[in-house]
Amino acid sequence: MKISILDDYQNTVRTLPSFAKLAGHDVTIWNDHTKDVDTLAARLKDTEALVLIRERTPIRAPLIERLPKLRLISQSSVYPHIDVDACTRRGVVLCSNLHPGEPSYATAELAWCLIISAMRSVPQEVAALKAGRWQSTIGGALRHRTLGILGYGRIGAVLARYAKAFEMRALAFGRERSAERARADGVAVAASREALFEQSDVLTLHVRLTPETRGLVTAGDLARMKPTALIVNTSRAGLIEPGALVAALRRGRPGLAAVDVYEEEPMLDPEHPLLKMSNVVCTPHLGYVERDGYERIFGAAFDQILAFIAGKPLNVINPEALIGSR
Repeated sequence: MKISILDDYQNTVRTLPSFAKLAGHDVTIWNDHTKDVDTLAARLKDTEALVLIRERTPIRAPLIERLPKLRLISQSSVYPHIDVDACTRRGVVLCSNLHPGEPSYATAELAWCLIISAMRSVPQEVAALKAGRWQSTIGGALRHRTLGILGYGRIGAVLARYAKAFEMRALAFGRERSAERARADGVAVAASREALFEQSDVLTLHVRLTPETRGLVTAGDLARMKPTALIVNTSRAGLIEPGALVAALRRGRPGLAAVDVYEEEPMLDPEHPLLKMSNVVCTPHLGYVERDGYERIFGAAFDQILAFIAGKPLNVINPEALIGSR
């Protein structure tokens, strides 16, 4: 089978043990990134199975309709970037391992890394030391502070456990089901949304981006935060009202931010306002990007391809397309 893999930025896929599963197949890997439909159509014109790395490249009807040989899209996790209806119309099967019940520990670890880095000004101090300056900032400790968790799901629950290890108070807020999970874990639930923003010394976002949650965090919410507080976003940029975070940081509430996600990715603009702020730590969407995680993601995607070839497809999102794929 002719297989294409998009967006392998670090040229890592061939080094994974799971890559051996594709032995005997014609595999092309693209290390750069493009959303241009003409470019993608030319690259993928002979592709039968397409492997995606999460949500990096949107696969919409204008592209799908120009890929006559495409039979399968294989990936892991959610799929808002894929036009499932267009796939079904064209007989393209979408297989995606949604890994139920399994939190992204890599994302939780990165969130905690960002919390410590931002509170202690680690990136700024490293840069200052390399420039010949000694102790340029005064950071803040975590012990006895309050970690606010907006969205107590799988990752939020891991952050609450990290907070306990650092002798922080965890304070959760979310929908009733989320609040029930927090209470069951012995985690305090904020009396209100306003209280969460007002009381948090560190506020971390762990909510899925949907049409209902887009712009969930407003300018008014941010204005309630302490001038010493830190907001951390390793989920999706769209959870925060457009322009609200930059404006809030300029006003001084909250005083700090750590960001791993952006409205447009990859974000390669060195003039982006967040990159120009000394009170912000930015990373390039590293949340799930680590070797063990890649092995699981690609291992699952490759298993889905082999199962499809064997006539026993796994994790099919659009079973109606199976009729047209035979």
